[in-house]
Amino acid sequence: MIGSVLIANRGEIAVRIVRGARECGIRSIAVYSEPDRYSPHVLEADEAHCIGPASSADSYLRADRLIELAKEIGADAIHPGYGFLAERADFARAVEDAGLVFVGPTADTIAAMGDKAVADPAEAAIAADEIGYPVLLKASAGGGGKGMRVVSEASELQRSFEAASREALAAFGDGAVYLERYLAHPRHVEIQILGDSHGNVVHLGERECSIQRRHQKLIEEAPSPVLDAETRRRMGETAVRAAEAVSYRGAGTIEFLYQDGDFFFLEMNTRIQVEHPVTELATGIDLVEWQFRVASGESLTFGQDDVEMSGHAIECRITSEDHLGGFLPSTGVISHLEVPTGPGVRWDGGVIQGTEVALHYDPLLAKLIVHAPDRSAAIARMARALDELVIAGVETSAPFHRSVMDEEDFRSGEFSIRYLEEHPELLESEEPNGDWVAAAVAAALLEDEHRRHHAPRLGPDGGSRMSAWRAATHPGGAP
Repeated sequence: MIGSVLIANRGEIAVRIVRGARECGIRSIAVYSEPDRYSPHVLEADEAHCIGPASSADSYLRADRLIELAKEIGADAIHPGYGFLAERADFARAVEDAGLVFVGPTADTIAAMGDKAVADPAEAAIAADEIGYPVLLKASAGGGGKGMRVVSEASELQRSFEAASREALAAFGDGAVYLERYLAHPRHVEIQILGDSHGNVVHLGERECSIQRRHQKLIEEAPSPVLDAETRRRMGETAVRAAEAVSYRGAGTIEFLYQDGDFFFLEMNTRIQVEHPVTELATGIDLVEWQFRVASGESLTFGQDDVEMSGHAIECRITSEDHLGGFLPSTGVISHLEVPTGPGVRWDGGVIQGTEVALHYDPLLAKLIVHAPDRSAAIARMARALDELVIAGVETSAPFHRSVMDEEDFRSGEFSIRYLEEHPELLESEEPNGDWVAAAVAAALLEDEHRRHHAPRLGPDGGSRMSAWRAATHPGGAP
């Protein structure tokens, strides 16, 4: 088994990997830029190292520095999480060439599944003519809606290609883009696969990811409320064949569009996904544990017939965005945090009370996940959990998620990736009455008075704010 791992990421996924490593008996090593000095992943890891002062994602994209650091401190492996360097074949190859274990697919597999880009607008135009308009341009190196553009006609292609490429380069360090068919009202359904280095591959069922905004997933669930057993079987077998064709090792995802009983291959994500917890809760299989076990050379101890989905799981991505303001980012210090608990409730958080939320990184604060015997029970449980969730200091997407839990089309399972376009009322606020306004003003005045008399402590760098008690929990004091 791997003895120590450097986690080349931040936020909630880094915390998840730290916890998974600890349960596997693996020493966890966090990295951070100065704005993240007091982030939960830094505080929870066994040790932590600063990789740069930059107030941007650039620090986490410095592949050479990450590998150099891993060798300096004697780490056995590097886990890339998702985003940043997770799907960069050159990074995986450099890790392997440095004598380290890359916790993920081989560099050749990443390259094979990632080699889908068109070289320039001229090549894109040829491909678009073959596919037929409208088409969707997508970043080759990542996801999350970054580097995506819908192109309705040929006259828009060059401008959209250049814009998508610039955005992809800024987000992932790689400006390559590719095209895919654009369907009118599809559902986004993906299959979780898991393979080892001994030729064994299984799928762990599907996830429904159709509740999106500008191709950024907002709510995910497992299983999908619309797939019948036969479609589920065929889709799963297709995903396994795709993984076997590239000798896939580790956790990955095959994404499809589903419409009117047919499904269409989109892409393969050669990494752990943001929404992996719903699969873990529905199958009882710990994906991060198996990432470590497979990377250590172990074989899968179960086959396809052993995989069963039980009950229903739903995940809400809690972001620092104001859904009533066009999902604009919200910044500030999390002055109060109450996390829901109870049966079937899971919180994968990347923030704590005192965390300063800035504009440097992705707005994902945490993921709230529930599991229940069936879908209606899961919706009710998520509604209850959202009612219990309290995050003060920044605007979040939680009120939006709570509204979705009550919306009839969502509750019935009748929706597509156009869900938000078809339900603009979810992004509108009701006109507040006079009593509500008076109460809000009074609360704001009290908060301002409290802030002026009880200023939050500053960290030793003069910037990041946090609880002094929480800082003292890190071995050896501040990292």
